Amino acid sequence: MTATRKHLLSRRSLLGALGAGGTGLALSACGVPPARVAPGDRARTDLSEAEPRVDFANWPLYVDVDEDTSRRPTLDAFTRRTGISVRYREEINDNDEFFGKIGPSLINRQETGRDLVVVSDWMAARFVRLGWVQEMDRARQPNVARHLDPQLLDPAFDEGRRSSVPWQSGITGIAYDRRRLGREIRATADLWADDLRGRVTLLSGLDEAFGMLMQGDGVDITRWRADDFHRMCEHVEELVDRRHIRRFTGNDYIKDLASGDVLACQAYSGDVIQLQADNPDIAFVVPEEGGELWSESLLIPNRARHKANAERLVDHYYDPETAAALAAWVNYVCPVPAAREVLASSGDEETAALAEDPLIFPDAAMRARLAIARDITPRERRELARRWNTMVGL
Repeated sequence: MTATRKHLLSRRSLLGALGAGGTGLALSACGVPPARVAPGDRARTDLSEAEPRVDFANWPLYVDVDEDTSRRPTLDAFTRRTGISVRYREEINDNDEFFGKIGPSLINRQETGRDLVVVSDWMAARFVRLGWVQEMDRARQPNVARHLDPQLLDPAFDEGRRSSVPWQSGITGIAYDRRRLGREIRATADLWADDLRGRVTLLSGLDEAFGMLMQGDGVDITRWRADDFHRMCEHVEELVDRRHIRRFTGNDYIKDLASGDVLACQAYSGDVIQLQADNPDIAFVVPEEGGELWSESLLIPNRARHKANAERLVDHYYDPETAAALAAWVNYVCPVPAAREVLASSGDEETAALAEDPLIFPDAAMRARLAIARDITPRERRELARRWNTMVGL
């Protein structure tokens, strides 16, 4: 296996700040209240054998692309091996926007035109809660059963990962310019030191930001309460009032950190790996109090025409060789630990180095500081989003 690192704008950094539940408003405006679909209404006749194809919707820049052509090597390999063609669409630019796009079909028990989609786990929780996705048949997925990272196996929203499988994972932590700052950052509290006044940014998206910030207050984010959230907001509001926080950002923290306008920021691990290729002084730290481990997951929507084919494609990406090729391209936390050995034995020095990168394959010490936040329930979301959005100016 040979893989080459690509220094691309990260897909994760394209997430907008619409994690506030705006989709509920959109559905209400259409006069169609959100409706849970019963298990018996989720499937249709599977046409996988008659139609050897699969329709796959994903985020931009989230699968490997050949350096000289527009081919996608790992998808092409699946088609060669199985004879199943893949219609691959980079059409997901925001979780809520995509929810609104396919939601009307799912509410009305209709096909979405997609057999496989990738959304952030907080949005996957919404799909699972509404009964908008089908359980996968693990008999068709021996690689998933064998190789899925145990730390990602049992999220609160989908016990045993029956209806979702991680595509890639990542860590929300702190990025900073070690040379310009002139000191180390080890804890979230280090962001509030006087020498960072006006030179620090936080993420603007509620679901992307709140976990690490609450960990900085000593909260166990696997079981946080509304009081924990409001106490964290009070602290952040004080920092905003003192103009300590420069601003709240989406993907543009990358530009600010690279230019030196910002010295430290809340950031995603995969972005920083790419920044370090151009500036080795950029560091990423999982705070001593902990960092949030998140995933974007593969789901099979209700009424998918090619469910069996989709399940086979999911399993293809859990083959360690395939997972290694994808990890070498996207540089996020690989959900297949066995891919580490594939990269280590690649024979290419740069590729082999990825196997030792704890931001792709977290070691035991880092894993001990990572936690998966429980998701925000529908009942909580309206109140919490209102306060968060007011604070960040959305």
